[in-house]
Amino acid sequence: MKVQIRAVTPEKKECLANLLEKYNYEFSQYDKRLFDNNGLFGYKYLDSYFAESDRFAYFIYADDTLAGFALLNKYHECKRPIDWSVAECFVSYNFRRQGIASEAMAQIFNIHKGYYHIKYHVKNIASVAFWNKIAEKHSGGNYELVAGDEPFNDGTEASVLFFEVK
Repeated sequence: MKVQIRAVTPEKKECLANLLEKYNYEFSQYDKRLFDNNGLFGYKYLDSYFAESDRFAYFIYADDTLAGFALLNKYHECKRPIDWSVAECFVSYNFRRQGIASEAMAQIFNIHKGYYHIKYHVKNIASVAFWNKIAEKHSGGNYELVAGDEPFNDGTEASVLFFEVK
C-alpha cells in the first residue's frame, strides 16, 4: 500500500475539523473529556495550524484514500529541548495495523528533523505500544520516557517520549 502525507490546505480545514471530531471522540474514552451542547468536542488550536508558521497539519493517504492526519507544533510537553511535538495523530480503523501510521511518521521525520516530544495517555495501550516502537526505531534506541508537564483532563499524568530524529 502506498502511503503519502500531504499538507492540509486552508480549503481542507473543514475536513480536518471533521477528522478531529472522530479523533477526540475516540480519545475521550481515556481522558473523559465531554462534548459541548452541540455534540461537538471542537479543537481550539485548529485555526493556529493555518495562521502560524511553526505548526504543520498533514493528511495521511493510503493508496490515494484519506486515512487520517498528523499535527506538529513546538509546544513543550516536558522539560527537555524541543524542535517538534506530535500534537495529534490519527488513522481510521480501516487503515490500522497495516504500517500506514508508521510510514507516515517516517515521512514526517524525514521532513522535520530535531528533538521530539510525543505525549500519550498510559490507558491507551495501543498508542503506548505504537509510539514506543516509533521512538525506538527513529532514535536508534536513544530515547527517554519522562513525565509530562500537564496531566490529561481525567487527572492522569502524561507520559512523554523524548528523542532526536537526525
